[in-house]
Amino acid sequence: MTRGPDFIIAGAAKSATTWLQQSLQASPDIWMPDPELHFFSRTYEAGFPSYLRHFADAPPGALTGEKSNSYLTMPEAAGRIHRHLPGVRLVFQLRDPVARAYSDYCMLFRRGEVDGDVARHLDPDRAAQGRFLADGCYADHLERFIALFGAEPILVLLYEDVRRAPERQLRLLAAHVGHSGALAPPLTERVKDARAAAVPRPLRRLLAPLRPVLDPIRGTAPLRALRGMVARPYRYPPLDPVLRSEIADFYKPQIARLAVLTGIDPAAWGSRA
Repeated sequence: MTRGPDFIIAGAAKSATTWLQQSLQASPDIWMPDPELHFFSRTYEAGFPSYLRHFADAPPGALTGEKSNSYLTMPEAAGRIHRHLPGVRLVFQLRDPVARAYSDYCMLFRRGEVDGDVARHLDPDRAAQGRFLADGCYADHLERFIALFGAEPILVLLYEDVRRAPERQLRLLAAHVGHSGALAPPLTERVKDARAAAVPRPLRRLLAPLRPVLDPIRGTAPLRALRGMVARPYRYPPLDPVLRSEIADFYKPQIARLAVLTGIDPAAWGSRA
């Protein structure tokens, strides 16, 4: 019978959790499905056996895990995970919440899902309950997991340490999830780079009906060359310094509670988005 994962990387979004996942996957005795499953947050009604099927191809004896950033912020996810996987090890990598909120906004702006009015989406007086700000209320979200699992099976890492000390970051993660073998070197480049050139949105919308034909050959040399001809560096609406300061003030109570909950003093968070 297929067993569930040994560990779950459960957030936060826009905090280099894909870097954690892919660095772990480079080690042959750690197995994780590539996509985010979002089972405990978005597809729970499909039933737990449907979730376990994602781990059926794991090699015998391999340490198994998954990554779904929505588990941190979906209120029901903590209870569902505890119900089915009470012994699972949990990992959260957190980022300066001001920078995280702006990065999340830029991602949806890049996709054409939000407009260029940054204040409308990030002003605490107008958008405190919206996705961009609410998802960075880490203390609120982590309290749900700590109340159910206790502190011992939970590891909290900081995004800022990925660049400062990547080997140490990966060693902490591996030790927490129970991996004692040699680790592959961590990835040295960004997994997702918002600064990379992109095909302009109007052209993407025009090409959308052709995706079923183009996606299977997008890695071929002719398609890469064609993309290189039309892709342009992306320009994002800037985050006004006054608004940045207001967002930082909004998060101060959360950061203070987070320090008490986890023992981590996020001194690296300078709120520079």
